[in-house]
Amino acid sequence: MPPRHPEIDPHLLSETDEQRQLRAVLRDFYTETSGPEEVRKHLATPRGHDEPLWARLAGEIGVHALAVPEEYGGSGFTFAELAVALEESGRALSCAPLLPTVALAAHALLYSGDRTASERYLPRIADGTLTATVAGFHAEGPDESDEPGVTAEQGGSGWVLRGQADFVLDGSGADLILVRAQTPAGPRLFACEPKPDTSRRTPRRVLDETRRQALVEFRGSPAITVGTAERTEETVAATLDTGRAALAAEQVGGSGHALDATVEFVAQRHQFGRPVGSFQAVKHRLADVLVTLEAARSASAYATACVAVASPHLPVAACAAAAVCSETFRLATAEYVQLHGGIGFTWEHPAHLYVRRARGGEALFGTTDRHRTRLAELIGLTTGSAA
Repeated sequence: MPPRHPEIDPHLLSETDEQRQLRAVLRDFYTETSGPEEVRKHLATPRGHDEPLWARLAGEIGVHALAVPEEYGGSGFTFAELAVALEESGRALSCAPLLPTVALAAHALLYSGDRTASERYLPRIADGTLTATVAGFHAEGPDESDEPGVTAEQGGSGWVLRGQADFVLDGSGADLILVRAQTPAGPRLFACEPKPDTSRRTPRRVLDETRRQALVEFRGSPAITVGTAERTEETVAATLDTGRAALAAEQVGGSGHALDATVEFVAQRHQFGRPVGSFQAVKHRLADVLVTLEAARSASAYATACVAVASPHLPVAACAAAAVCSETFRLATAEYVQLHGGIGFTWEHPAHLYVRRARGGEALFGTTDRHRTRLAELIGLTTGSAA
């Protein structure tokens, strides 16, 4: 387990009764409504996910509102409760834009400290009527990105955005995009509700079709400022670290599914007159996955607690969780495929969907190597020492 710090209550690293109940409700909900066949079916729809299911998650269970303060129409819980929902979403391989809308955009609004923008958008995020995402939040740092980027200029009727942002999560369908754009005075955060006449959104063909991404081109798109110029970079950095913690929770859920499904299969599958799972070599491989998964759970729990209490140690915790959980998901899905034998390599089996989600997530907020390098810098090690 990562080291604890004084401001992190040890109880935050364990599930409460309410969180266990939430997990049970969501596990049953996804089992009934979002199996592999449903996931495949909705991949072919224009929006890419089950929109009635998205509305039910908001209306019946209140998932979208979990980490939104009550003053903005939320439930007033913390990121810890949202992490439970994200983990179960990852376990079910949900295609809904929970990560970009609730983990990224909603938290960006909160971190910005802009009450007007929060009052305008957060109630609709909380009730499920508004989907949102972020653009121009470069995981590797703006100076290292090859993207042309987005610029903002003031016109007679207000700010307009020009330029492009690539591989934007849910970029082709989100109702609201929070954009980090360059202005003559430096970077600012803007809220844009893209319209066809001033924005072009082109879906990208990506490995993980359950998580859609798009190229968004701003062609004089009207926008409003969010937060202050001085707080922009701090908001972007905090949002990215929150995204890493959220993705880590998803990856723990996906890894848990892969391990459980594999254990169930090898217990039922027989060769040479005995269950495949009784062979020592198979036991060792699954034990390795379990040990790695437990480490990932600890890393994810610590990052989640840091988000929940706004700990200054979030950057360290988020980097550690991103690296550990990403590698765990890769291992778990590899064994998911291989220990299922021939059927695990077929298109009909859901294993390849989890493999794609694992591979796609590896570079979503920076590569594992980048996380390790940043972690070394944050804790005072040289880059060479971190390699």
